[in-house]
Amino acid sequence: MLAWIDFADPRRPPGTSDTSDTSDASADPAPSGRLRAALAAPLHTLIARTPEQVKPVLDAVEAFARQGLWCVGYLRYEAASAFDSALQTHLADGPLACFGVFAQALPWPDNPATPSSAPLSSAIVSGGKDAGSHTTQPPDANANAGVTVTTTAATTAAATATTTTATAATKTAADPATAAATAVSAAALATSVHWQQALTRERFDAALTTIHDAIGAGEYYQVNYTAPLHGEFSGNPAALFERLQRAQPGGYAAFIDTGAEQLLSVSPELFFDWDGRHILTRPMKGTAPRGVDAASDAALAQALTTSPKERAENVMIVDLLRNDLSRIAQPHSVQVPRLCAVQSLPTVHQMVSDVTAQTRPGTTLAQVFAALFPCGSITGAPKVRAMQTICALEPQPRGVYCGAIGVVRPGGHATFNVAIRTVTLQGAQAYCGIGSGITFDATPANEWQEWQHKRGFLARASVDFQLLETLRLQASEFHNLGAHLARLAGAARHFGYPFDEGRIRASLQTLIYNAALCVSKDTAHQHLDTHPHHAQPDALPSGQNPSDTAWRVRLLLDARGRPSVEKYKLNSAPALITIALAATPFEAHLSEFTRFKTTHRAHYEAYAPVDAALFDTLLYNPHGEITECTRGNIALLLDGQWLTPALHCGLLPGVGRAKFLAEGRLSEAVITLADLPRVQAFAFINSLRGWLPARLQV
Repeated sequence: MLAWIDFADPRRPPGTSDTSDTSDASADPAPSGRLRAALAAPLHTLIARTPEQVKPVLDAVEAFARQGLWCVGYLRYEAASAFDSALQTHLADGPLACFGVFAQALPWPDNPATPSSAPLSSAIVSGGKDAGSHTTQPPDANANAGVTVTTTAATTAAATATTTTATAATKTAADPATAAATAVSAAALATSVHWQQALTRERFDAALTTIHDAIGAGEYYQVNYTAPLHGEFSGNPAALFERLQRAQPGGYAAFIDTGAEQLLSVSPELFFDWDGRHILTRPMKGTAPRGVDAASDAALAQALTTSPKERAENVMIVDLLRNDLSRIAQPHSVQVPRLCAVQSLPTVHQMVSDVTAQTRPGTTLAQVFAALFPCGSITGAPKVRAMQTICALEPQPRGVYCGAIGVVRPGGHATFNVAIRTVTLQGAQAYCGIGSGITFDATPANEWQEWQHKRGFLARASVDFQLLETLRLQASEFHNLGAHLARLAGAARHFGYPFDEGRIRASLQTLIYNAALCVSKDTAHQHLDTHPHHAQPDALPSGQNPSDTAWRVRLLLDARGRPSVEKYKLNSAPALITIALAATPFEAHLSEFTRFKTTHRAHYEAYAPVDAALFDTLLYNPHGEITECTRGNIALLLDGQWLTPALHCGLLPGVGRAKFLAEGRLSEAVITLADLPRVQAFAFINSLRGWLPARLQV
């Protein structure tokens, strides 16, 4: 087993700065602040395959931690019946619990490592032994008949300190320092996942109707309904994890490679943090999308804060967790110091609350899980009835998704996430669940939209993309350069890409001075990695381009903040271009890859015209509102006034569009398909080509 842990400080309210770095986490058995650690070559691998084995595994984890060892692992959602037989689930599709026991935690690698742990062998699963290890009986052999503990000779003494009915396996692996030294640049490896959505809108609506009717009949208050996405995975799991972390930064991220499967979790939700006395839970319930600009984003966050429906959804789960905590809490110690706060994530706003307590003396890790697992935020309330409904409506096990992934530090300090935003890889197959809390006030349309928003982090992480600006270079001048750089800076902030304007301007200036620009070629390309110097004015020095040739320049910025430029000779366009109306609505109108310009353009390319006589395609959203073309914005003359679709309809805020709006040549409006017969004239607009008169093919 190999594991990386990158957990935010649980005691720091979400959304605040977390700059503490405990990379040398092994120096402190219960470090405060952010925990970032790499763990390899486990001394033991503890596996529970039946409900009866789960609690003993947790007891073993706690015992090893109190001996000064690190324990990292997971519980599947289907482990619930280990704590209460009334908690109904499907049969698990893998181990109910799996933990590695490690001697030390290493600093987080500068570059993600290629997972190198060997698969858990069938011999270990059946109680056999690895080469270089020997088998010993647990101390109470009669109570644990038929169970073996496989361990290296160096750790026999530690193993005999625990009693467990679970399979305990130790693997001989490379020295942890050697494993860390094999780190490679995961981002350089080709990695992709092509996700497929099995859930149909009809099935989703039917499930919500069932839940809504049962809530109305008083069977429960809320159910968390989930559905899976499946994908074909190729490439390096560590590279995908790196992308997932960029797409969903902060929170409680973990990478666990058991050999049989890899778990890539970037969960923003804390399940619990427990130091042996004080326990904190932070349920996440209530969701709103991010806005298309700063003003709309702030308005959506405020609307979430004041929404009676979203607050009720959150409070229901807070009450459930208060009740769960009371089972292990000292009398009158359960408190709610923070209720219905908004935490802004890259693709959604989420509502979170804090529920705390002081645990009774002698409380064990297994008792904490027995009181809380699974977290109420991913079941609903009341938990038993909600889980019965989940089992009836969801056709397959959830797996590690909606379970818990976490670390128990030396001394026993335990921190676990709720395993949402979690991808499971098994060979070339990828799996990720997406869920939504359904209450009586929920509507199918809104919940379906929320479900789509929540999967946004996968779209970011599943493809390698760069930020993109397309500029016109003519007579050694980049047109509208300041506006392009401002838009690029905004995209970099949104996606978390480093942005150094001086370095970018230096790359562009180098292109001007490059001798290739003066050579008469249709295309050329260069990758530039120059150091920043004094910022250059928008109009760069003239005299370097001997002709008045216009060039299309692609300015790209990768995830590490490195600029590159490509240049192509700009072909002239007809005096009157022809565009065609899309045959189907543009479903990606609210995607962040529509609001920001990147190299990930599959959603646009699907609508690109195949007829060479057509210049572009006119798009419209599912509401019948005109949005844009695939390569530029659109202007329409209606009742003697030039209009362009409003941003909230779902389109790229083009630089040319902004220029014409600022000049008063255009006004924003909502324009529908029904308005098209009244349009007196069309124009295709962007910064590269300016204003092109257009006709709509009938």
